[in-house]
Amino acid sequence: MTRAILLVLDSFGIGNAPDAAAFGDAGADTLGHIAHHRAAAGRPLALPHLASLGLYHAHHLATGEWAEGITPPETLDGAYAAAAEISSGKDTPSGHWEIAGVPALFEWGYFPDKTQSFPPDLLEALIEQAKLPGVLGNCHASGMPILEALGEAHIASGKPIVYTSADSVFQIAAHETHFGLDRLYALCEIARELLMPYNIGRVIARPFVGETPDTFERTGNRRDYAIEPPTPTVLQKLHDDGGKVLGVGKIGDIYAHCGVSNVIKAHGHDALFDATLEAIDEAGDRTLVMTNFVDFDTLYGHRRDPNGYAEALEAFDRRLPEVLAKLRPDDLLILTADHGNDPTWTGTDHTREQVPVLASGAGLAPRPLGHDDGHLVTFADIGQSLATHFGLSPMAHGSDFLDVAPTGPSSHASTTGD
Repeated sequence: MTRAILLVLDSFGIGNAPDAAAFGDAGADTLGHIAHHRAAAGRPLALPHLASLGLYHAHHLATGEWAEGITPPETLDGAYAAAAEISSGKDTPSGHWEIAGVPALFEWGYFPDKTQSFPPDLLEALIEQAKLPGVLGNCHASGMPILEALGEAHIASGKPIVYTSADSVFQIAAHETHFGLDRLYALCEIARELLMPYNIGRVIARPFVGETPDTFERTGNRRDYAIEPPTPTVLQKLHDDGGKVLGVGKIGDIYAHCGVSNVIKAHGHDALFDATLEAIDEAGDRTLVMTNFVDFDTLYGHRRDPNGYAEALEAFDRRLPEVLAKLRPDDLLILTADHGNDPTWTGTDHTREQVPVLASGAGLAPRPLGHDDGHLVTFADIGQSLATHFGLSPMAHGSDFLDVAPTGPSSHASTTGD
């Protein structure tokens, strides 16, 4: 029985990418700086199960250094790599598409102006078509600060809050009851159509509840309206070839529901983990279970909370054995990330980083993955390897890391004297 489980730890970078300087991110290191923060507090980061799969070894490949305060295991239970990105952006669609074998090699559209960010013609059309009294925001912002600043004005005026970031994104925040959830979704669909000429990757509905700045809270009813990948991803190829893709969390939205057979909604990491375990139980032959663990990004990366990020990683690690216990001999488990979001970095945007690729099962020996001793030049190696695992035709990008023979015991032993 051929199955695969692909877990995306949203934003969990392991050291700046080779081209990080072009993005203003030279020196970014999500894992390394979280480990440094915890070591400085006298509480070293504890991720024994991720470490056993090769996480710290992958970080060592990416940076040339061992994360501060950690002790790498002497033997491993998984194969590992550090993967760089070739897509043009450091955003969610670019990273996920590339993971699925389809890098975004074109330039996304952006709204670079920090204030008065959106073209007047665009906002006028949105206001007219959606019959709005106007909009608030029209700037670069992070999610909670803009709610705290404009949430009460939104409730009083009925004007939704529109904002963007360094990503190719148009976000709309509105109150679930005062404005209405269905109305927000309808507004986002109008915005999605209006934004097509601008080549904007995502429109995101950001519903919230509460009545005052200290009680405002975003809900789990977020919805992403993404454009479709330019060519079929490995998800779509599997689905079209008679297989099944179970998308947990926001996976369906990220791929514009192309190739996602079943959407399993869940909010919060524990609920996402529970839904993943249920999906694995449900998964039959030729099924891919794919989950995005978004809180690493939204709750801790963007909010620049290294301690919260560390605690979320440790909570994830504690539950990881529940997934490992459900693996069958022929199953392939892959853990990775879609970009970085260093919680110690300046600003609130993603960081251009390498990501871990940790793999177990399907006959893999503990070793560095790929043809270059654990250095993958594109996330698309994951999609190519999944295509091989499911017996699909090759993807246009990436190399299969499943067919590379181990190079010997030294390839997966810890060497703390580097």
